[in-house]
Amino acid sequence: MTALALALVLVAAAIHAGWNYLLKRSGGGTAFVWLFASLSALIYAPLAALIIWWQKPVFGWMHFVLMFASAALHTAYYLLLDRGYRHGDLSIVYPVARGSGPLITMLCAVLFLQEQPSAVAVAGAQLIGGGAIALMGDPRSLKQSGNLHAVAFALLTGCMIASYTLVDKVAVWAYMIPPLVQDWAANIGRVVLMTPLAFRHREEIRPTWLRARKEVVAVALLCPLSYILVLTAMVFTPVSYVAPAREVSILVAALMGTQLLAEGDTGRRLAAAGAMVGGILCLALG
Repeated sequence: MTALALALVLVAAAIHAGWNYLLKRSGGGTAFVWLFASLSALIYAPLAALIIWWQKPVFGWMHFVLMFASAALHTAYYLLLDRGYRHGDLSIVYPVARGSGPLITMLCAVLFLQEQPSAVAVAGAQLIGGGAIALMGDPRSLKQSGNLHAVAFALLTGCMIASYTLVDKVAVWAYMIPPLVQDWAANIGRVVLMTPLAFRHREEIRPTWLRARKEVVAVALLCPLSYILVLTAMVFTPVSYVAPAREVSILVAALMGTQLLAEGDTGRRLAAAGAMVGGILCLALG
């Protein structure tokens, strides 16, 4: 992995952990997810239009299939992630979701995209995944703490992460869709898919905006930005390197959970995060 790709991914990881913290702190909900997706579509529309005008990409039917697939997978991802946060702690849901995602992604990249990560990179991915699991702690305590359902939603979220990462890798690498345009188009699709669900809960929209409009605006800005940086890195870097490397965000999220949300157990989480940092170094060397 080049220094530029690593820098893009690490900045994206910090931003990603930040918007997840805001989602957890806000209380989330379907209305919240729909509001920030709609606002994101409006905010990034001028940039997407500018890139389309400047680069003049030619879109065929497969381009639109990839955009729609990304939209559907991201819709499931956000809804599952939100359900996880409503059932459990940030420092449990985030590590499980983000830790399982890259391992699934790397396996699929090897099987379906014929990527061949080095032994060092594979070891790095294993360290990151193992560190994420260690952050979760003793599985027997999950039921006692009420986080068991949250872990189930987090694992499903990890599957969505692996799926949309592979779809978007094909979109920006094989079909040359500009990263910002791919993310914006998927966001438009997500708004369309979520609007019927949001209006079934329309009585929650106004109260959610009044209660958490600062968080809605912040997530609307930060969520696409973090993923656009990742997509940019995937243009010239194998997805089997990018997907695990971005999970350094687990370290940031764990610190936010323990320090800002008072979820505790700082020592174990920092030790597990140290293993993840070692995995990042392996990816950089690989």
